[in-house]
Amino acid sequence: MIKLVLIFAVLIGSFLVSPRSRAEEAPFPVLPGLESAVEFWKLIFTRFSVREVVFHDPEQPLKIYKVLEIPEGPAARELIEAERERVSAEHGFTKEEARVRAQRGTRERFGEGLRRSRLYLNQMKRIFAQEGVPTGLVYLPLVESSFHPGARSPAGAVGMWQFIYSTGKEFLRIDKHVDERKDPLESTRAAARLLKRNYEALGNWPLAITAYNHGRSGMLRAVSEVGSDDLVEIIRRYQGPAFGFASKNFYAEFLAALEVVRESEEHFPDLVYPQPILLEELELARPLRLAALLKPAGISRDQFLEWNPALNPRLGEVPKGYRLKVPAEKFASLREFVLKLLRGPAANPAKPARARGASWTRHRVQKGETLSAIARRYNVSVMRIQKANSIAGHKITAGDFLKIPR
Repeated sequence: MIKLVLIFAVLIGSFLVSPRSRAEEAPFPVLPGLESAVEFWKLIFTRFSVREVVFHDPEQPLKIYKVLEIPEGPAARELIEAERERVSAEHGFTKEEARVRAQRGTRERFGEGLRRSRLYLNQMKRIFAQEGVPTGLVYLPLVESSFHPGARSPAGAVGMWQFIYSTGKEFLRIDKHVDERKDPLESTRAAARLLKRNYEALGNWPLAITAYNHGRSGMLRAVSEVGSDDLVEIIRRYQGPAFGFASKNFYAEFLAALEVVRESEEHFPDLVYPQPILLEELELARPLRLAALLKPAGISRDQFLEWNPALNPRLGEVPKGYRLKVPAEKFASLREFVLKLLRGPAANPAKPARARGASWTRHRVQKGETLSAIARRYNVSVMRIQKANSIAGHKITAGDFLKIPR
C-alpha cells in the first residue's frame, strides 16, 4: 500500500547551516550554488527511510513535491514511475521536461555504513595520510557502498570503493584467484592513488572527487569545453551526454556525508559500533596450500575469508604475491607458523608487508612508461626500485606490478 507522508517546512529548515561556515572547511568547501544539494542529501541520508521515495525537482532538489511510502521489491519501479508521471501532470510538466525525479531514502543503509566504517577507519586514514591525500576522503564509501567490501553495482562496480574492472586493473590484482577490489585495505590504497591522480590532473578537490564518479578524462573534457575549473559552472553549463544527475551531485553527496559524520550522534544516537579491526599483512613469495595453513593454525575457513575477502572462496591455494590479512593479535604466531611451513628450498618464503605503516606501495606499469619516469613520479631513485623488484636493467613490461619503496 502506498502511504502519503506529509512534509513540513521545519523539516528542511532544521538542516540549514551557514554556507560561510562550511565553505571555510577546506579542502572540501561547499561551493556557492551547492548548498541546497548538500541539504537535500542530508535529508536523504538521515530523515527518509528506504521505504520512502522522495519526488523532487532535480534542478532545485529541496523543492520536494511528494514523499510516498513504496516498499522495495519487483513492483516498486512501476509504482514509482506511475507516481512520477502523476506528479509531473499535477504541476503541468510534460514527460520530456523531466522536472520530477524520484529518490529513495537511505537512512538505514547510511546508518549501517557508519557502523561498518569503524571496522577499518583507522587503518584507512593511515593509508590516505601515507599517500598524501586528505584523510576526510575515507568517508567516500558512505556514498559508494555503505562501506560494504562485497558490494556490487548493476554496472559491475565491486567493493567498498566501487571499482569497475578496467579502473581496478590499473591499481589492483584482479584474476580468477584474487579480486583486490573486495579487500578493504588494498582497495583503499588504490582509491587514494586514483584520487591523488585526479587531483594532480584537475587541480582542485571538487573536480577530483567528481572525477571519481564521472572519470578523469570526462572531467578534463568538461573543464575544456566550459573553459572553467569551477565545478558549479560546469554543472550549470556542461552538456556532456554522460554528465547526468549522479555526476552533478556526487560532490554534494560527499559533502553531505561528511556533515552527517560530524553530526552522527545527533542523527544516529542508537548506533552500536563494532570494535575496530587492525589487520597486519604477510606477503607470500610462493603459493601456500590453504588447508595446510588453516587446520594447524586453528583458523576456520570462514574466519580466514572474512579477513581476506579478495580471495576466491573456492580457492585451494593462496597464490604467490598475495598478502595474507591477519588480525594484529594473531599476526606474530601465524607469521612464525607460515615461515616454518614454507621453510625449505625456497629462500625467504614469506615476508611482512605493510604491517601497520606501509614501507612500499605498488604501481602497475602503463604502456609507454619508463623506469625513470616512474621513479620521478614517486620521488625515489631508479636504483631503489630496481633493488626492491630484483631488476637488473631498465626493461619493464606494461601490466606488471612494481614495488615502489617509500
